[in-house]
Amino acid sequence: MSDSVRLAKRLAVEQSCSRGDAERYVEGGWVAVNGKVVEEPGFRVRPDQEVRLLPGARLEEIRPVTVLVHKPAGLSASLASGPAADLPRSGPARSALDLILPDNLMPGDRSGQRYLKRMFHGLALATPLERAASGLVVYSQEYAVTRKLVQEGRDVEQEYIAQVRGTLDAAGLARLQRGLPYEGRPAVPMKVSWQNETHLRFALKTPALGFIEYVCDSVGLQLQALRRIRIGRLPMAGLAVGQWRYRLGYERF
Repeated sequence: MSDSVRLAKRLAVEQSCSRGDAERYVEGGWVAVNGKVVEEPGFRVRPDQEVRLLPGARLEEIRPVTVLVHKPAGLSASLASGPAADLPRSGPARSALDLILPDNLMPGDRSGQRYLKRMFHGLALATPLERAASGLVVYSQEYAVTRKLVQEGRDVEQEYIAQVRGTLDAAGLARLQRGLPYEGRPAVPMKVSWQNETHLRFALKTPALGFIEYVCDSVGLQLQALRRIRIGRLPMAGLAVGQWRYRLGYERF
């Protein structure tokens, strides 16, 4: 290993470019070592290994990404694992992050974004969701997005569909619409209506985890399933269970 050098250094020499540009080529997925793409500028290469700049290689602006995931029930989407994400795990998915793989990208994604390892650097969960719930989850590298959804989250409306068992009279529905205090938060009015005989639609400012189950229980309803279908102005429309997509540049929460 003593005669090995960093990939970015080797590329800079062979392509007569700056070390910074070489690192951008590598992180952009444009460099192959012995025919295999390597995205780590610090990767060590030996003199006998072939380093090749791929056709079409270009220096691109490194833009942070925001990812929308349709989480199935049973996978984790909590802040307990830390503020930033690592690469998705191989094998069976254990968290919503593990679904962010090329094979799960929504067909017809129009972002033009290439799937690169650097998109996971500092990728933070911005919208936790109960393990038992399904629906829209957001991960982001963008400060403006995380500020909007985390720091200012209580001002962002979210929409849920709750499958419930039990009966609810007009007084109970009115009580839900007035809101209930929960874990130190004051009662805040919310929009609640029947979607059909077994499903309630909730539209409310970012709730604490467990809140919807709590309010259902408070009026004698048993929550059987919960699905988040909208965060701010972005609906889950088009995302099948287990799929993900990039937020488009014009989309706002």
